[in-house]
Amino acid sequence: MRQIDIYADGFRFLEAPRWHDGALWCSDMHAGRVYRFDPGTANAEVVAQHSGHVSGIGWDLQGRLLVVSMVDRRLLRLDVDGTLREFADLSSVSTFHANDMVVDANGRAYVGNFGFDFLGGEQPRPTVVGSVEPDGRVTVAAEELLFPNGSAITPDGRTFIVAESMADRLTAFVIATDGSLSDRRVWADTPGVRPDGICLDAEGCIWVASPARNEVIRVAEGGEVREQIPMPRRTFAVALGGADRRTLFVCIARSSSPTDTESDPGSALATIRVDVAGVGLP
Repeated sequence: MRQIDIYADGFRFLEAPRWHDGALWCSDMHAGRVYRFDPGTANAEVVAQHSGHVSGIGWDLQGRLLVVSMVDRRLLRLDVDGTLREFADLSSVSTFHANDMVVDANGRAYVGNFGFDFLGGEQPRPTVVGSVEPDGRVTVAAEELLFPNGSAITPDGRTFIVAESMADRLTAFVIATDGSLSDRRVWADTPGVRPDGICLDAEGCIWVASPARNEVIRVAEGGEVREQIPMPRRTFAVALGGADRRTLFVCIARSSSPTDTESDPGSALATIRVDVAGVGLP
């Protein structure tokens, strides 16, 4: 049985963990913050503060931080003066709150969205993944997805995989040289998992956060579950990092409700040492 350690605790709702430039970065969705965690002490440095909820993070080709602003459906960029400014308006493609994101090696951002009022109890409806070019131009990359959530890109840059939370599956697309997505296929069905954040490893498997089951699972293409690890709280996102990329960082929380997390900041980063290193993006 693998050991689970708490790396950092006391946050509102951690999401979108990324191993970048020798450190773990993470957004605190409900606090509107992006943190960088010192790898030696796990102390959290606030690198960006926003007035609204934030989710997916990434970096452009100049190394500037990109942050998804959820409710107003914008992609923000952290400028050299420390100010978050609008880089792209996602409202033309996002039918409800913008959410997680992966940025490819060419600086192109793929951004998912809820598609419907999830917390308000609205019935699920399909939506799209938007694509934001390095010049800020916004297009639709893929359609008819049920709550496109965490996403990843294979090391060769040729395959985009997204968790469709409300469809209980991971869906893959071929990435063309112009960034367009085609040849849609089911990468793996994940019944009952409600897949949220995901990350890839060097054996071609995907670690999946399952808020429905309070666990993380390692899934092979086709759907075979290779490993299941129960977690002490609900799980929402994962990243493989550390010097050897064999530390699985897991965003856990007692609740995903903004009302709950305001009075009970019960979100933490947990760590688990695993056997296979992370690859690809994010």
